[in-house]
Amino acid sequence: MNLRAFTLIELLVVIAIIAILAGLLFPVVGRVRARGNETACAANMRQIGAALLLYANEHDGDFPQTSHTTGVKFDRAWIFALKPYVENCDKIRISPADPHGEARLKANGTSYVLNSYIFIPEIGPFGEVGASLANVRRLPFPAHTMLAFNVSDQQGASVVNDHTHGERWAGNWTRVCADIQPDRHRAGSPKADHTEGAANYLFADGHVQAIAAAEVKRQIDRGVTFSKPPMEPGDLAAR
Repeated sequence: MNLRAFTLIELLVVIAIIAILAGLLFPVVGRVRARGNETACAANMRQIGAALLLYANEHDGDFPQTSHTTGVKFDRAWIFALKPYVENCDKIRISPADPHGEARLKANGTSYVLNSYIFIPEIGPFGEVGASLANVRRLPFPAHTMLAFNVSDQQGASVVNDHTHGERWAGNWTRVCADIQPDRHRAGSPKADHTEGAANYLFADGHVQAIAAAEVKRQIDRGVTFSKPPMEPGDLAAR
C-alpha cells in the first residue's frame, strides 16, 4: 500500500483555513449568545412588570418599596414583596447576562433596578418627605414611563442596590453607567464608553423594549432626563 503523508506546507494551509473559519464563527456564536441572553432577560423583566402591576392592583395602585424607603427592614423591599405574585422570583431577578448574577443571588440582590423617580419620594431640604409617583394611577403615560433597568456591573451584589439615582444622570454619562448597564447585551467585551450593544427597559404598561446604548447616550448628551416619567404631552415631544 502506498501511503502519502501530509507535507508541512499542506498542514500549514489546513491550520490557516481552520483559523479563518474559527475567526468567522466566533463572532457569530457571540452574537447568537448575546441575542439569547437578551431574549431571556426581556422575559424576566416582563414577569417582574406583571408582578409589579399585580401588586399595585391589590394595594390601591401603590407599588412596593425599594431598600431606600424600607430602612433596615430589607425584607419589605420589592424583591421580597413580589414573591407571592410571581413564580421563581429568585430566578427572574437575575439576568443571564449579568457577570455578577450568582453573587447577587446569594446576597439577595438583583440584576434589575427600579426607577428612583417613581419608587423614591422627593425629600425636602429639611428631610421632609414630599410627593411620590409610586402609584400606577399617578403615571399618565405608562407606555412611556420606565420602571426598571439592568443594574450596572459597577454596583455591588448587596440587597440595597435595587434602585437607581436618576436625578444625578442629567448630562452625565459616567453617572448613568454607574447606575445601569446600557450595553448589557452585546457580542464580545464592552467598549470603554459602553456605547456598543443594547439593554432592555421595563415600562409601566408592562412591555419591555431593547434600546441601543448609543441612543441612550445621545439623549443624555442632549440633556434629556432619560428616566424621568413624562407628566405632560410636551415631555413626550422633548424626547
